[in-house]
This record gives sequence, C-alpha cells and structure tokens, in this order.
Amino acid sequence: MTVLIDPPLWPKHGTVWGHLVSDSSLAELHEFAERAGLPPRSFDLDHYDVPIERYDELVELGATPVEGKELARRLIHSGLRVPTRERQARREQLRATGPDRA
Repeated sequence: MTVLIDPPLWPKHGTVWGHLVSDSSLAELHEFAERAGLPPRSFDLDHYDVPIERYDELVELGATPVEGKELARRLIHSGLRVPTRERQARREQLRATGPDRA
C-alpha cells in the first residue's frame, strides 16, 4: 500500500498542480490527505489535486514521488481509476449523497 505523488505540471488558478493517489484504497488516500491537512474539496473522485507549494511537505509525510505516467499506470492497475466517460455521473452522484470523500 502506497500513496503516490507526481510532479506538479498542471497550471491553474495561479499555481501548478500535481496529483496524490493510492495504489490500494481510497481509505488509505483519505487518511493520508486528512493527516496532511488537505481540504476535502481537493478530492476529485480518484485523486487529490495538490499545489506545488505542498509537494515537498507531502513527500516528507510519506508520499512516494513517481512520474505522471507511473502514477496513472498504478492507479489504473489498482482498480481505483475513474474513467473519463464515468466522471460526470460520479460527480453528480457525490453531489446527491454528500461530500463524504468516498
């Protein structure tokens, strides 16, 4: 069980963003995010969006740095990846059931 982080490469909202995922369970991912003080709103169905400013801190807390392709490969292999075609329906489902991070 590993929490993975990729290099921040995605510019948006005045910063650059990376991704934080688990290769085994959403529970592991949410526990790490809570311990790190990441806001629930940064969760996006199968990952947390994390700003460049938090990268080093998250690595120090135990996230394993990997390249983006490796992160995606391991997320898919874990079975936790939410495919693009399912993302809108899953977001609507979460809005209806509440922001429980699951």
